[in-house]
Amino acid sequence: MRLIPAIDLRGGKCVRLLQGRFDAETVYADDPAEVLARYLALGARLIHVVDLDGARDGAPGNREALKRLVAAAPDAALQVGGGVRSRGVAEELLGIGVSRVVVGSLAVTQPAEIERWLQELGAERVVLAFDVRVDGDGVPCLATHGWERQTAANLWNAVRHFLAHGLRHVLCTDVARDGALSGPNLQLYAECVRRFPAVRWQASGGVSGLADLQALASTGVAGVVSGRALLEGRLNAKELEPFLPNA
Repeated sequence: MRLIPAIDLRGGKCVRLLQGRFDAETVYADDPAEVLARYLALGARLIHVVDLDGARDGAPGNREALKRLVAAAPDAALQVGGGVRSRGVAEELLGIGVSRVVVGSLAVTQPAEIERWLQELGAERVVLAFDVRVDGDGVPCLATHGWERQTAANLWNAVRHFLAHGLRHVLCTDVARDGALSGPNLQLYAECVRRFPAVRWQASGGVSGLADLQALASTGVAGVVSGRALLEGRLNAKELEPFLPNA
């Protein structure tokens, strides 16, 4: 399992939101490049970047910051999401050197469009991000538009649909755990892998320390996205070595 450090951008700064709430923001760095340099020094070679302004507004909000991050990491790959709601935006991101685009709401609202992206842009260059809230029956239901809208659609049906079109990478976030350091939803991710073992699953939400990384590795996920635990130094370099390919 690979650790994928996260950088969330808002107004050009590196921030974190609690459970996706814009009124619960913590600023960790005025210059995201400083955070990126720290992650690269640890040995990370895949970085997850979210344009929070784009996720909220549906339009690119941190392009200059993204370009600086790409330029600062010539030997690393960036997967970028937040406001990727058109083919033009996806192609623009790939054109500036982003390795993968992360698509969220559009996969729910316009699945036929995303089918074409998977086939034409390539399944290795597209990550589908499914944000879920687990209901009382244990079913992971999809949330969209920066987690502000809850849908009746569920994760299992969505993944099954896109597998027929070449789906390879899925980032699954348990919204209730995001930014809360409350531990990942191990049952959810184990079920993800059990149902769809061919998918390269990325887990997100709740990581607070080494024990969480070890527990997630046992579920079979391919990667784990972590932001706050890394930003706050809850994981030291020695603990991270097994989860970073170049540590």
